[in-house]
Amino acid sequence: MTKLSFGAHPHLLGFEQLERLVERTAKTAAEGYPPFNIEAVSENDYRITLAVAGFRDDDLSITVENRQLVIRGRQAEEEGERLFLHRGIAARAFQRSFVLAEGVEVARAGLEHGLLHIDLRRSVPDVIVQTIPIDRR
Repeated sequence: MTKLSFGAHPHLLGFEQLERLVERTAKTAAEGYPPFNIEAVSENDYRITLAVAGFRDDDLSITVENRQLVIRGRQAEEEGERLFLHRGIAARAFQRSFVLAEGVEVARAGLEHGLLHIDLRRSVPDVIVQTIPIDRR
């Protein structure tokens, strides 16, 4: 049995990277912490909200590289010893990533009441009709 790939389909020219994006997304889908929401604010605006209770803005970093949005959180170690009788609040480091489509950019990020909001905006390209001249040989 042969594996059918996006790049091998005769009507999908130049989509070889799509298969790699799907594989990369499948790997990150197994992450469970921290919980998040994705909402469509308007036709071209989106908001990702992550529940990051206990994290300060200095504990968080947001980067975009190669169309991948990566959010990392690492809490600084508190000085002094604390004796926990029960520790049910997660204080672990995390990394959550999202693959962004072509033209989607991060508009802003903000931390409010333990929720990290990342606003995304998709720029709509102008429709260009191009006439290609045919050379005679």
